[in-house]
Amino acid sequence: MLYLAEVQKQKGGLLTTNLLSSSSKTELKLLACQRTDQNWSTVSEDVITADEANKLNDGALVLVELTPNRQVQRIQEAGRPLVNILQNFSRQLEKFKLKEDEIDQWKQSLTFQAQELNRREMEMEVRLEQLQQMEDEFHQLEAQKEEFETSRTEIEKLQQEIERNRQELEGAWEHLRGEQRRLEEFQADSQQGKVLDEEQSRVLSELLDRLSSRVAPTETVREHLNLSFELVEKQQATLNQHWQKLEEQKTLATQQQEEVERLSQTFSDRQNTWEQAQNSLHQHTSELKVNTAILASKQEYAQILKEQLRNQEDLYQQIQSLAATSGDGILGQKVDVKALENMPLDELQRLVQDLQEKFDIDSSFVHDQEQELKYKQEAIEEVQNKIDQASDHDVINLEMELADEKDLYQMLNQSLVGQRRNLLQRQKLIKQHQSVLLRRQGHAVTNEPEDNSIDLGPILLQNENQRQQQSQELQKLEREIEQMQAGMELAQGMIDNQVHDLEEKRQELKTMENNLQSLRTATTECWGRVNLYQETLQPIQDSLDALRQKLQSMVDSLAQVQETGDYQLQAIAQMRHTLLDLISQPELLAS
Repeated sequence: MLYLAEVQKQKGGLLTTNLLSSSSKTELKLLACQRTDQNWSTVSEDVITADEANKLNDGALVLVELTPNRQVQRIQEAGRPLVNILQNFSRQLEKFKLKEDEIDQWKQSLTFQAQELNRREMEMEVRLEQLQQMEDEFHQLEAQKEEFETSRTEIEKLQQEIERNRQELEGAWEHLRGEQRRLEEFQADSQQGKVLDEEQSRVLSELLDRLSSRVAPTETVREHLNLSFELVEKQQATLNQHWQKLEEQKTLATQQQEEVERLSQTFSDRQNTWEQAQNSLHQHTSELKVNTAILASKQEYAQILKEQLRNQEDLYQQIQSLAATSGDGILGQKVDVKALENMPLDELQRLVQDLQEKFDIDSSFVHDQEQELKYKQEAIEEVQNKIDQASDHDVINLEMELADEKDLYQMLNQSLVGQRRNLLQRQKLIKQHQSVLLRRQGHAVTNEPEDNSIDLGPILLQNENQRQQQSQELQKLEREIEQMQAGMELAQGMIDNQVHDLEEKRQELKTMENNLQSLRTATTECWGRVNLYQETLQPIQDSLDALRQKLQSMVDSLAQVQETGDYQLQAIAQMRHTLLDLISQPELLAS
């Protein structure tokens, strides 16, 4: 099981020569335990002894893998893995934040849609109420129209009756004029000495009575005309209410038309602004694509430099191995042979033994690190095989995992460079001490061959200088890449904000367009109601005005009939008076 631990060293022991460090006891304080790949949990503060961590500094954080019986299986520095864990944690946080933003956008969209549906439902209810009100008003207008038709029929009947009475009155007048002529003839005859007998007087009286009874009565007709006028005025009052509603509808339609024009202008302005912002977004996106291409080329060049550095490192290792094999090129510590000759033999033996033990420990540690490096290489090859066989959906995660494994491999390989060099130096140092010890013990020591090999030191120095130059160039390039990435992240953030703002403005434009369309529809419906009202009311008003004119004409005709009747009654009264005068003169009758 894998644990996160802290290295703790307890100082103590004897001090030897300047070639030996002070002895110490190394312990590992367990801090956390890995449950799954992404899950760590704290553990109770447990301390285990680990000689394998002697080379590590006090307080260093390491990842230690323990067997079930709590034996140390392998140790590695925790710096890079912790960085990877933190990076993964940051990526998870970013994904979680993106999901939260997406959920918030969905919530806002659903809220907006619910509000829009409620608004549409309210508008539909208002329109249904208006249509119901219009239907009721049309029913009222139909009823009034039927009532108007009934009144017009009655008025036409009255007009026919008046016409009939007028004709009868004309006939009576003709009859009266005939009787008047006969009376005038009678008066002329009476002046010539002719007189009326009793029968003639009776006939004249009956004729006068008949004329008096045939005078057309006008009171009933006048009452009907007054009722007709009242009905017309009542209908006119009802029409006036509808005319007032028509004016109100016209005013409302005019206001809505003005609002439509204002909203249309506002919508056009905002749409132009949105198009300008979209063009700016396209320009920024194009610039980001160009910078992305430049960044990709720089990253590719950085990858080439890294590859060159790895090749330089491999070359350095090969030269160093060659130098170590030949015994040259390793700049180790200078051995004071005279001091070793004067040192007590037992102390020299302990010194050689300590050096050998330290060398064995370091050699074991380096061997474990070499094994770990081999495991990392196998892991890289395994991930690469997975990438070759994976689908497009899983390639991104596998490539990130491959990059992390390569970074760990590179870090571990770089840490082994110095350890290999130190190990070779210690091996050479041990050989020198062993040579002095064997010589003092009386054993034969094989003389070292004369130095006739090639000095590889300048080559190593030149290689180191080239590596430093390339490393500096790589660092400069990586700084440029980091700056470009930071600038591109800032630009991407600005583009994301612009996209978000454009989406909000697009939703606003869509809402405004829907509102404008609804207002246009409502305005069209309002003008339709106005035109329908006017088309319905105007014929009724024209018919009512024509009916009023006919009634007024009938009133004028009735006044003439009344005047004629009065004149007729006066003429009959005069004739009756004349006839009575004739009848009251018996002498005229006797003669």
